Amino acid sequence: MLKRSLLTLAISIAATLPAFAHLNPAEHGSLAAGFSHPLFGLDHILAMVAVGLWAAMQGGRALWLVPAAFVGTMALGFAAAIAGMPLPFVEPVILASVIFIGIAIALALPVPTSAIAAMVGFFAFFHGHAHGGELGNAGAWQFAAGFILATAVLHVVGIAIGLLLGRFGGKGLTRIAGAATAFGGLYLAIGG
Repeated sequence: MLKRSLLTLAISIAATLPAFAHLNPAEHGSLAAGFSHPLFGLDHILAMVAVGLWAAMQGGRALWLVPAAFVGTMALGFAAAIAGMPLPFVEPVILASVIFIGIAIALALPVPTSAIAAMVGFFAFFHGHAHGGELGNAGAWQFAAGFILATAVLHVVGIAIGLLLGRFGGKGLTRIAGAATAFGGLYLAIGG
């Protein structure tokens, strides 16, 4: 039953992705463009869902603190890009975030929630900078509101999956999901 439910959830999510029109942010800096933007980058999807998984694995105040740290710092990274602040290694750090967070989940190391929030915040700055670097100034704040909303939704999806996996398989299934995330990041890093 659990396998069928998870498979149905995965298929449902995958089936809805092509329904979004990927709007070019440089041409259409709108809420819709911002919302759709993270949904078309597998690196962004994996990272955002993994943040939710890690928060769910921690439980307690991590359920809100970890995603909030990511979203808040991502907004700062976006503002820095819009202001013209250069940031080296944006794409490599984004890929590293997928791999790192996946490994952290897979290992289930006992890390304080504040440290997890700081780690995801570091990566979030790069994610936000990437969004801002792709936009320019047209409709920046509407675009930002859209990708912040999409990011929060992906975090909630990750939390829901993590809580579901934890309920039916303890940390074991969540750790497997973390390992799969890390392998997904490695696949993207080697040119997948």
